[in-house]
Amino acid sequence: MVILIGGTTHVGKTSLAQKLLEKYKIPYLSIDHIKMGIYRGWPECGFTPESKDEIITKKIWSIIKGIIMTNIENNQNIIIEGVYLPYDMNEFEQKYYSKIIYCKIGFSEEYIEKYLQTKIIRNQNIIEYREEDCDIIMEQYVKENKLVKELCNKNGLKYFEINRNYGKEIKNIYKWIHAEYKKIK
Repeated sequence: MVILIGGTTHVGKTSLAQKLLEKYKIPYLSIDHIKMGIYRGWPECGFTPESKDEIITKKIWSIIKGIIMTNIENNQNIIIEGVYLPYDMNEFEQKYYSKIIYCKIGFSEEYIEKYLQTKIIRNQNIIEYREEDCDIIMEQYVKENKLVKELCNKNGLKYFEINRNYGKEIKNIYKWIHAEYKKIK
């Protein structure tokens, strides 16, 4: 079984993956680590850490897809989290797709406007330390979150939007993942 957690930056994907690791004892893999490993090991890979998300997704998706397929074929479990997950998962055969739990997470415009500085940016280093200063531009961040929601709706992908109470709404994601986990197990 593979649990995929996508969504915008700073939405809590890594934190959610860590909690799932603790609950289910399933390791997780951050796509950011794959991205940086490829870039550092092969600087001519066709992207930089600053490249647009779409470019990075296109360049590394075949590797992530291979990891997903290998885990399923070997009857192993893994959680994979990151920004660089596509919206269309139709390229998997049913034998793979039936073993994948996939959702994306985003923030509502109201949540971003109310909590960008006090909660979103302040909590960016809960699980992994980020050296860079966070220079999120509110208008751009709102657009990114709206786009994730729009693309999830367009592609029939499970989407969770954080609107008011982060802790309570994240619990709804845990509940959904747990229900899907029980169906597969």
